[in-house]
Amino acid sequence: MKRITKLLVVLGLVLLVALPVFAGGQKDAASAPAVKSAAADEGVGPTNSNPLSDLRVRQAIAYAIDMDTIADTLFEGMVVVATSRVPDGPWKAPGMNRYEYNPEKSKELLKAANWDPNYVLDLGYYYGDQQTVDLMTAIQAYLADVGIKMTFRKLEGDVGAQLNAVPADPVNGPSAVKIDLGYGGHAALALQEYYNVYKTGKSAQYPSDPKMDKLIDAINATADPAVLKKSLFEIERYENETLACYPLYYQPLYIFESKRINRNGGMYGNAQYNYDWGILDWTVPKDENGEMVLKTNGGPIEFFQNPWENPGIWISNKVLYDRLIACDGALTPTHGQMADYELSSDGMTLKFTLKDGIKWHDGNPVTVEDIRFSVEKMILVTTGHKILLNTFNSIEGADAYVAGTADHISGITTSGNTITFKMAKLDPNILLTFTQFAILPKKYLADADPLKMLQSPFFQHPIGCGPYKVEKVNMNDYLVMVPFKDYYGGVAKIDKITCYPSFDSDPNVVKNAAAGILDYGFSKNTAEVKALQAMDNMKVTPVNIPYTRILWFYQYPKP
Repeated sequence: MKRITKLLVVLGLVLLVALPVFAGGQKDAASAPAVKSAAADEGVGPTNSNPLSDLRVRQAIAYAIDMDTIADTLFEGMVVVATSRVPDGPWKAPGMNRYEYNPEKSKELLKAANWDPNYVLDLGYYYGDQQTVDLMTAIQAYLADVGIKMTFRKLEGDVGAQLNAVPADPVNGPSAVKIDLGYGGHAALALQEYYNVYKTGKSAQYPSDPKMDKLIDAINATADPAVLKKSLFEIERYENETLACYPLYYQPLYIFESKRINRNGGMYGNAQYNYDWGILDWTVPKDENGEMVLKTNGGPIEFFQNPWENPGIWISNKVLYDRLIACDGALTPTHGQMADYELSSDGMTLKFTLKDGIKWHDGNPVTVEDIRFSVEKMILVTTGHKILLNTFNSIEGADAYVAGTADHISGITTSGNTITFKMAKLDPNILLTFTQFAILPKKYLADADPLKMLQSPFFQHPIGCGPYKVEKVNMNDYLVMVPFKDYYGGVAKIDKITCYPSFDSDPNVVKNAAAGILDYGFSKNTAEVKALQAMDNMKVTPVNIPYTRILWFYQYPKP
């Protein structure tokens, strides 16, 4: 297939191309390509019976896909072709292989790897938009052109388990997932997140690798930016050389707003997380009732999301709860929020002094015991955010508490309005964690099962200490939040925030914006953004964030 043909494919034109049709996930051959021990000795051959364990096969897939053309056509130049998980900028290692489009080289690598042309790769993804389907179709066509058969399907049900189930034996497998390839995004709060997933025993895709483990230890062993950069460069290059995964493109985040909104000087930043965006000072024109009403998406469907899992992706997680430290739009810690703080010079002791007058929405005072409770409850929540969990598991005595041999984490102590965290090991992101960690009330969640948090009645009508509180909620219909009059930071100017249940890559985003019931939100879907940009009532602001779309290789042997 010529390059111009694939250009037309990614443009979405209807072409009759000679692509085979397969049942998803079925293999035409009885067995995978034979393992070549000599090639393995050279460091490029298969490491097990899975053909994707052969570096040459992974390289062939990378060279077969013309990401430059896809970025220019399907994504209309609104994405950046990737060379690693880390986006372009000061933290990006120079001189890495771009795996530029080279179908002839791809075919040579497949031939050297003894690729079985009857083997059918099964690719799973989880986005529900047409643009993703178009991308999968383009990748399928590119791979078919070099002799690789591939099917693709949208995963349903427990998508996390289908993508991320870790083998019981992290060295030998077999794989705990059924698919061969996965497509999805990875948004990092801290850059270590991009690589900690490869640690032995944590990866669904990447078999145990002692060298990778050593590199991961290095990026988590310092809070010194200069030392961290050097270590990050090393692990970036290693991932690039071994193609642990294939980063496809960097996705900017686009904040969209109706022209009704005036931020009155509030900054723009990474809206997937919490930052000091000044929402207390936002205004919109008053309606016929004399009220300022902001309309947005992210309303709850069956329950409110746990802020310990997704710190800020839903607006309710941003405004119903509060954090101990504030950060800027780049998520750099800037100053105390709920508390003043002091971090020791060695990074091993962090002390917070809670500010006076902070209350829960029910009028009760927020105490340091609520902070202790929140940390101790979250450390037992297995689905919690990994950066936050890493911090809390680094506290002295955390192991004993998680094991059930201690009633509290011994490294957490309180005195009056002061709470102190003594670390057992250095966590380079300790301050970042407390810019994102929402404090929740012990009064309502003390008896909640940490493994079934969302089944607690609390997540039907949550009570926080943030600038807005829940006034009314009708699940899967609407949520109304109003200013909390006793908020220690002042009273918000907007009288009501009304949320409807639509999300990123959801057709209702464009529909609601056109209907005038969407004043604020953010998206990483370029087709959605183009539609919003074309509307006279909307404005779109791009924000560079660490968010990479990736093709995952599942390299463990199959059962």
